[in-house]
Parts: sequence; structure tokens; C-alpha cells
Amino acid sequence: MTGVAWPDTVLWWHVYPLGFTGAPIRPESSGGGAAEPPVHRLDRLQAWLDHVVELGLNGLALGPVFASQTHGYDTVDHLRVDPRLGGDDDLQRLIDACRERGIRICLDGVFNHVGRGHPAFAQVEAEGPEAATAGLFRIDWTGWRPGGPVRADVFEGHDQLVALDHSSPAVADLVVGVLRHWLDRGVDGWRLDAAYAVPPEFWARVLPEVRRTHPDAWFTGEVIHGDAASIVAASTMDSLTQYELWQAVWHGLAERNFFELAHALERHNGLLRTFVPSTFVGNHDVTRIASAVGPALVPHALAVLFTVAGVPSLYAGDEYGWTGVKEQRLGGDDAVRPEFPPRPPAPEELDATARDLLGVHRELVALRRRHPWLTRAHTDVVHLANEQVVLRSGTAGAAVVVALNLAAAPADLPAADAATVACGTGRLVGGRVQLPPQGWAVLTA
Repeated sequence: MTGVAWPDTVLWWHVYPLGFTGAPIRPESSGGGAAEPPVHRLDRLQAWLDHVVELGLNGLALGPVFASQTHGYDTVDHLRVDPRLGGDDDLQRLIDACRERGIRICLDGVFNHVGRGHPAFAQVEAEGPEAATAGLFRIDWTGWRPGGPVRADVFEGHDQLVALDHSSPAVADLVVGVLRHWLDRGVDGWRLDAAYAVPPEFWARVLPEVRRTHPDAWFTGEVIHGDAASIVAASTMDSLTQYELWQAVWHGLAERNFFELAHALERHNGLLRTFVPSTFVGNHDVTRIASAVGPALVPHALAVLFTVAGVPSLYAGDEYGWTGVKEQRLGGDDAVRPEFPPRPPAPEELDATARDLLGVHRELVALRRRHPWLTRAHTDVVHLANEQVVLRSGTAGAAVVVALNLAAAPADLPAADAATVACGTGRLVGGRVQLPPQGWAVLTA
């Protein structure tokens, strides 16, 4: 795993580019995406980069940008920008614009599977087991006849997502080549999509080889369940997505019960002995936090995100309190992956809730930037009740305290030796923190 320091201070703004730019997603409206002539939509992101900096963030984590058939996760060419977004020059301009502002870039790599329209699989369908690309896939050739359907393994029952054969050296070579190709062009890191479906041993072959030429590269894997510490140790990935903590945050707030959060934080502390998790309260695959817990409790979720150990990411639009509910149907992700306006809204264009939440985001990001040691801090639960919790995240020489109240009545909670209210709605009185109904505070020593 990498020993470089920059991931300890990066704070990501996570964007789903196809949605952000208003690109058509599904075949009936897009013509399959990859076959379309280029439309230079990716440049729209540049108008938002100063907003990223003004938030205090210094990383841009992009969802899929490579040629695909529909939603971006059915890749047909890892070395070409999706024509619905533009061309390679569009991505290079974005990378260069980020560099000018000190913003790191993370790309989303789909290496568990490819779209059924990928040329390598099309060659297999045309030529059968004699195809030069047949070794890239897990195929049952029993009973196959020329011209007949090819029975290949697919990802989680999705017939359009053909699984790669990760025991094949050719697949390892393919992935090493793709990772290096874009790292050579200025990318800093990679999110490895569906990393939980790929044998850890595959990443252990691939990532050290990439680090041999790009020692500063950072790799985080999408892992939804499993023994995270063991996966990191076996795979050599630097980080994994912390879905358990995400779930505990929104469950705790939505259900007015902090006990699940306390349990998740205990397990979170244990992960720090092996790696620093990738933390979030929103992403392109889940209901937006404002819809999950209500706008009034979004600051509570953010207070946890930006004071607990991890490499945090903010899902674009959450800073305005945008809403959107994920549904299990075709197009069920559209609400959480909307098109963005051509430029960030001016303050006078925002309603009071959006202005307040934007301010809270800026305050908490600034606090995290002032205390970079929080990336690896241990969090203790100082006080725990269904509707109140006090958390102390600290190291040997410093600490930050978070006090949260979900109740409709005020709360008087221990301040854990904190001396100053850094942000929030609480006040210190006699070594205690007093919170209004649904109040919150972040305190420092």
C-alpha cells in the first residue's frame, strides 16, 4: 500500500459526470452512448471548480467517464472518454484546470466486468473459443455451436455486464495498462468499482505493479460488505468505502437512535489499525442525505463525517440540501444523479435552507482542514442515549468533540473538557454543552 501523505489531507467532491452534464443515459434516448458523435459536455464541470475550492475541498472524484453503453458502468472502451461527455482533450482540460487550483483527481474504474457491447466480447461472440480475447472472460462453452449464444458469467444477474476472468494474466495486463494510461495523464487515484466482487489476489497482482511506476497513486475499493481489514491486507488497496458507518449515520438520525452509530464507530476505530476508510454520507448509489434524514439533521450527519477518521467525500449537490430518493427500478438512480446548472448558484438565488447548509458545509470542511490529524483520530463515545450522543475524536495531543441532539426538547450534555464551540448551535455553560431542540455543536479544547 502507498506511503504517500496526500491522501491524509484530501477532501473529495464526488460527481457523477453523465448526470451532472445532462448526458442521455439509457439506450432508447442515447443510441447506446459509445456510438454517438462526441458532445463536449465535460467542460461544464470547469465552471464548478472554483466552487469546490470555496467549499474548502481539494479533490474531484469523478464517476465513470469512459465510453460505455448506458450508465457508465458498462464500459466498452477504458482508454476513450465517453462521447456523450466529449473526447480525451476534454478530460485533459479538466485535469489541467484542477491542477491549476491544487485539486486532486480520482477516476472511477470498472474492472470487474465490461458492457456486453465491448469489442473484446463482441469478438468472442463472433469467433467463439478461438477468439484472441476469449481468455478475458469466464465462459461455459459446453454445447456451444457457431452462431449460438455465448454463456458468460455476468455481474449480479445483470446480463449486460459480462464478468472478466480475474485469474487470467491478460486481464491483469489490461487493468495495469488502463490504470497507468490515465495516471500518466495526471490522475492521482482510482475508485475501483465493485471491488468486493473481484478476488483480492487480483488487486495484489495489479496494484503493486502500477505503484512501481506511480508510487504516489491512491486506490480505494468499493466494498459494501465483508471483512474490510482482511480485504485490504490481501488486496493492497489503500482504502475501502465505509458503508457500515454511512448506514449507521443515517439510520441513527432517521430512527432517532444513536446506538447503531456507537457500535459502528467502535468497529471503525478497529479498521484504523489496518487502513483509513473512505467515508461519506452521500454518493451516486444512495438516497441523498437530506431526503434520508431531513434537512434539519443534515448538519448532524456532516459533523460526524468531518470529525471522524477517514478520507471524506461530499456528494455534489448535498451542500445545497438537494433531495433525491433512490428506487429499485429502471431509472431509479436518476433522482440522485441530476443535471447541474451551468454555474453554481449565487447566494441570492438560494433559499434559506440551502444557504444555511452551504454555510455549515464550509464551516465543517474548514474545521477538518485546520485539524488534518482527524484523518486517523480515534473516536470515543462520551455520552450515549437514543436521541443524544457526544463523541470525542482525538490523538495524544488534541481532540474535537461533537454533541448531537435529535430530541424536540433541549439537551444538556457533557463537553468532554472542550473549551470552545467551533461551530453549531450549542453553547458552553459550566463545562457542559447546552443544545437547543435538534441542536448540534462541534467543540475544541
